[in-house]
Amino acid sequence: MSENIYVGSKPILNYVTAIASALQRSGTVNVVARGRAITSAVDVVEVSRRRFFTDLHIEDIEIGTEKLQGENGERNVSTISITVKRG
Repeated sequence: MSENIYVGSKPILNYVTAIASALQRSGTVNVVARGRAITSAVDVVEVSRRRFFTDLHIEDIEIGTEKLQGENGERNVSTISITVKRG
């Protein structure tokens, strides 16, 4: 069973810490982000993989679009889900 980490506007190391604790409970973690947070999600996975967990592997990457209702009508927002696994 995998856990989801939703990336937003917090510092990157906060999410790296969340990945570390999630990996202790579960072997697989999904890093999920929308819109401008997508670049942060990629950075979170790369920092985790290169600096903290050398045995962390990217298992899957899914990209997509969600339609959100806003003040100016409906708009499309890009999404990403990066699945990482230890071992």
